[in-house]
Amino acid sequence: MHVISIDHPELPPFEMPQRFRTDIAYFMTPAGENGAPQLGPNEYWIRLEDSRRWLDDLVFYLVSPLDAAVKAEIELTDEQESWLEWMVANNVQHVRVA
Repeated sequence: MHVISIDHPELPPFEMPQRFRTDIAYFMTPAGENGAPQLGPNEYWIRLEDSRRWLDDLVFYLVSPLDAAVKAEIELTDEQESWLEWMVANNVQHVRVA
């Protein structure tokens, strides 16, 4: 599976394992929130500010489906960390997975 930068199409795609197709949803900014645009199929907006914070902390937070007030702290995998480094190094926010 590849993560393709829409805002920097000259970048080579970033290779990720197939399971990342579901993982990426944990990182996305929903359309209409914090400047995220409407997105096409298989497109995701990940705010650069959030990517930097996750890299600094080496964790992200997952909201419980049973109680929105409860968040679990999840450690980044090596693959997620590498992907976020690519995102930050290249100022990427808008991606498509293929």
